[in-house]
Amino acid sequence: MLQPNTIRFLQNLQKNNNKPWFESHREDYEAAKNDFEDFINSVIVRYAPQDDDLAGLVAKQCMFRINRDVRFSKNKSPYKSNMGASLSRGGKKSPFAGYYIHIEPGKSFVGGGIWMPEPADVKKIRQEIDYCFKEFSDIITSKKFVGVYKDLDRSAEYSLVNTPKEYEKDNPAAADLKLKSWIAIRPVTDEELASKDLLKKVTLSFGALQPLLRFINRSIE
Repeated sequence: MLQPNTIRFLQNLQKNNNKPWFESHREDYEAAKNDFEDFINSVIVRYAPQDDDLAGLVAKQCMFRINRDVRFSKNKSPYKSNMGASLSRGGKKSPFAGYYIHIEPGKSFVGGGIWMPEPADVKKIRQEIDYCFKEFSDIITSKKFVGVYKDLDRSAEYSLVNTPKEYEKDNPAAADLKLKSWIAIRPVTDEELASKDLLKKVTLSFGALQPLLRFINRSIE
């Protein structure tokens, strides 16, 4: 579970996203950051025995900075209103598929996959889906996966309008070949964030995602 003060800090940051307020509440931020780091380390310790890709990882390798890069954004708020961590082989900068934890009051989620991979990796993943479509389909329609995630995220931002030119329009895998990112997410309520069962729910969600990650990473390798 996360401490109530961590959730409260993020709620207050949403309302006061400016440097003077942040600096005056830096101690609260450091406490929230440490709490989140402790939780991520707990996730790694609990789940790494099930996934060798997380072996040796520590939270600091996975956590994202709270400062926003505002150089090319119309939104000039200096801070993210969330805390996030990407758990994958090699940490947050890894090119491989992995797990993700996003803590933001009212908008928290867990899940993962691979987000906007490089064109060469997109080609590899699509090829593997085409060659091994039954295996891929079995993964994303399995009772365990559907029970947690329902489906892959097929939002317009993650999908082409048309089937890639390398494949026929009537390809059985067309809907999955159109994807540019292969990710799945499970919303997490504010009540769950403060629940003693949070660690268990996160690791169970990871377990439902692991076959998909293995398929994607095998494709890239």
